[in-house]
Amino acid sequence: MIYGIGIDIAKVSRFIKWYENPNMLKRYFHDDEVSYIFSKAKVGAVQSIAARFAAKEAFGKALGTGLMGITLKDVSVYKKNTGQPELKLYGNIQKFVHESGICAVHLSLSHEKEYAIAQVLLEKTK
Repeated sequence: MIYGIGIDIAKVSRFIKWYENPNMLKRYFHDDEVSYIFSKAKVGAVQSIAARFAAKEAFGKALGTGLMGITLKDVSVYKKNTGQPELKLYGNIQKFVHESGICAVHLSLSHEKEYAIAQVLLEKTK
C-alpha cells in the first residue's frame, strides 16, 4: 500500500557554490555522499549534488512533512552495485520510518544539463 509519493526538481547551477564550499556539503550531506560527489569531475559532481538534494526534498514530501524535523544528513543517496539509486536512512528519521510501518523506499533520479529531478515512493505494510 502506498504511504506517500514525493517529487522535486532542482536547478543544477544553484549548487555550484555548494561544490566550491565543502563545509556546505558536509552540513547537508552524509560523509559517504560527500566522498562520492568529490570522486566525480566538477560538472558531474554538481549534477549529483542537485539530484541528491532533490531526493531529500522528495523524501520529505513523500512523508508528508517536508523537511521539517529532518536532519538532511540522515537521508543519504547511494548507488547499489547495479547503479540503481537508493536511500539510506539514519537516526531519528530511520526510527520514524520504521515506527510508521513503512516497509520500502523507492527512489528514481535523473539529471539533464540544467536540472535534476528525484521521485520517492514510500510503501507501508497493510
